[in-house]
Amino acid sequence: MIKTRKYFGTDGIRGKVGEDPITPEFVLKLGWAVGKVLANGRNKVLIGKDTRISGYMLESALEAGLSAAGVDVHLLGPIPTPAIAFLTHDLGAQAGIVISASHNPYYDNGIKFFSHDGSKLADNIELHIENHLKQTIQTVDSAKLGKAIRVEDAKLRYVNFCKSTIPKSFHLEGLKIILDCANGATYNIAPSLFSELGANLTLLGTKPNGLNINKDCGSTHLDILQKTVLSEKADLGIAFDGDGDRVLMVDNLGEIVDGDELLFLLTQHGIKKGHIKGGIVGTAMSNLGLELAIKELGLDFIRTSVGDRYVNETLQSKNWQLGGESSGHIISRRLTKTGDGIIIALQILEAIQTSGLSLHAAKKAMKKFPQTLINIPVENPLVVMGNTKIKKAIQEAEFLLKDRGRILLRPSGTESVIRVMVEGSELSEVQTIANKLAEIVKVSAK
Repeated sequence: MIKTRKYFGTDGIRGKVGEDPITPEFVLKLGWAVGKVLANGRNKVLIGKDTRISGYMLESALEAGLSAAGVDVHLLGPIPTPAIAFLTHDLGAQAGIVISASHNPYYDNGIKFFSHDGSKLADNIELHIENHLKQTIQTVDSAKLGKAIRVEDAKLRYVNFCKSTIPKSFHLEGLKIILDCANGATYNIAPSLFSELGANLTLLGTKPNGLNINKDCGSTHLDILQKTVLSEKADLGIAFDGDGDRVLMVDNLGEIVDGDELLFLLTQHGIKKGHIKGGIVGTAMSNLGLELAIKELGLDFIRTSVGDRYVNETLQSKNWQLGGESSGHIISRRLTKTGDGIIIALQILEAIQTSGLSLHAAKKAMKKFPQTLINIPVENPLVVMGNTKIKKAIQEAEFLLKDRGRILLRPSGTESVIRVMVEGSELSEVQTIANKLAEIVKVSAK
């Protein structure tokens, strides 16, 4: 049985910059520990990052720690998380390191890792790294110190890989797209790629300054994208998150197309192409409408705990190809081993182009159940979740809802919030129950 990890969460190590563990001192030692566990001896480790100002500091600390362990560091600069996964394997590195807090604000940051084949680290490897963190750093002999090397063609390699996932005849000419890059890691790669494919682009969130990543833009803030799609009379809008592993869309009517709907469209297309067999993996947050629609297509549907690592683990164990989350973190194991916003966007565009339908018309094939999600900031989510008043309130709400829907309260794996999700056949009932539960959580957290 795997022991509890102190630092690693569901998506690496994350926190507020300047507070333990996201400090230069800790990250220096983390770099050394990773070097000892994943690349013992003169091997190479890749480091990429998103556009947060703290990325410079953390990159330097990791570089110093890895060098002290005798490991060469190959620096990728600002680049999407899935690009780092791809390049780790493509360049024959022993590990890839991502400096990013994904969809979080700029003052948060995190460190996550990919193994040599581009997949996320197993729990036992993360525990092994934590054990090394308890040791004193021992610097290798000066002649064996690691070097730092800038990878000049990293972006080109990744763009070529993205293009390899679609037919050579595929193009976007005649399509007007609003592209929101969240002032994050996709800010120059995505516009370049979509322009090369012929799209008529209007750009949002492509001017990062270190502080504006995810700020009122990207997949977590779709208001401006929706308004721009309508004002520009665009065919659709595409929004990535800060590190580029998630994607959401907006159709020509300004309606949001979430991860569940995108996953359904990919499933439909995959069946037609012969890529999808067995089943699809969702999470506890996946809309009930997705589950029913997948089953109508003749496939199984399995829910996992929230978190792309759990989706990926289930896909791997079942030998299935496709799964994802409502947030837009979708994994197509036929193409990648991690979520990739750009590649999933391309697959969706290919799917609707093949169908001859607009995004709005295509998504109608799946009927979503009304769902309300409320995030409540709390200091200690786990303690609040154990409150007996909250447990009682959930039981009472479930009794009211009966078999007409679902209720889920859970602590976030990436933020200090409790997420209240209520889903059912009637929107008014769903909203009333969600608001009542949210108020009880707020009172219990005081």
